[in-house]
Amino acid sequence: MATESATVSGPQSGGFEEVAQREHAAGVGPWKLAMRRLRRNKVALAFLGLFVVLVAVALAAPLWAHNVAHTDAYQNHLTDTLKEGGKTVNVVAFNGTPVGPQWFKAGGRFFLGADGNGRDIMVRLLYGARISLLIGISAALITSVLAVFVGLLAGYFRGAVDTVFSRVMDVMWAFPVVILGVALGTALNLGGLKIGPINVQAGSKLIPILIIGFVYVPYIARPIRGQVLSLREKEFVDAARAQGAGSLRIMFTEILPNLASTIIVFLPLAVANAILLEAYLSFLGAGVQPPTPSWGQMINDGISRITSAPHLTIVPGLMLVLTVLSLNIFGDGVRDAFDPRAKVRMEV
Repeated sequence: MATESATVSGPQSGGFEEVAQREHAAGVGPWKLAMRRLRRNKVALAFLGLFVVLVAVALAAPLWAHNVAHTDAYQNHLTDTLKEGGKTVNVVAFNGTPVGPQWFKAGGRFFLGADGNGRDIMVRLLYGARISLLIGISAALITSVLAVFVGLLAGYFRGAVDTVFSRVMDVMWAFPVVILGVALGTALNLGGLKIGPINVQAGSKLIPILIIGFVYVPYIARPIRGQVLSLREKEFVDAARAQGAGSLRIMFTEILPNLASTIIVFLPLAVANAILLEAYLSFLGAGVQPPTPSWGQMINDGISRITSAPHLTIVPGLMLVLTVLSLNIFGDGVRDAFDPRAKVRMEV
């Protein structure tokens, strides 16, 4: 007990009271305080830097493909040969085993080896990163927009509106996201999606984006609904009603700005979950369809050669782990920064 007291008020931390006074100085708003806490979290910033590097590497995929590997993500090289240890070897051996990582032995070609169809793993890895990130970010944005819409309506109007939205979310919540995603992905990849003017062809990358954006809505809409239920009883909302403001104006000009910090906290975590679910769906054949590269699809392709060519699964799996880990740790840092109680945990 004495140790805890010394940690909180000792000379190294400057004392909790001094920290509280410094952070609540006049003119310092909650956003500035949150950014101050986030800047102190060096681990979260380091993993944010890792994610930025991964995004930059993905954006550089055409440069590597055209200037170094001299191929694309779809071209087969089954009949090509390479010089390895002074010998000429096939990119794919007669027994079907692909060549391993060549690093810079072949001038950058097949840097991480080839897959069973003779395609350059490095090129497919980079283009797969672009597709996985595109699907993850797009799906997270769709999830956030739908969740805010549902949470605002359910929390503000309550009654029958809240009952309908809550029961629909309960039904969605009853299914594990992977099972629901696989069911929807299998159906839509067979027949496509046509709702009025919306026509999405089977096998389109829009299918996993829409599926992932839909199945995660309850996980964000529920906490937003709870926050809206609390905010609608605040004095500033009563003041807006007294001034004659309508429901839409109150929701979008009074309540929605107060949800900004919650949405920001959820966004990086939603992107991480979306990327992971896309890998699940593609691995199970219900997401990105071959020959389009994605990390989940590449892992699925390499499973059959896990003993003879383990790099086919290890490399995309490692990229998936690094991306999801960086987003989760940064998301935890953002959550701590916007949580008013995070100051006690961080300073102690």
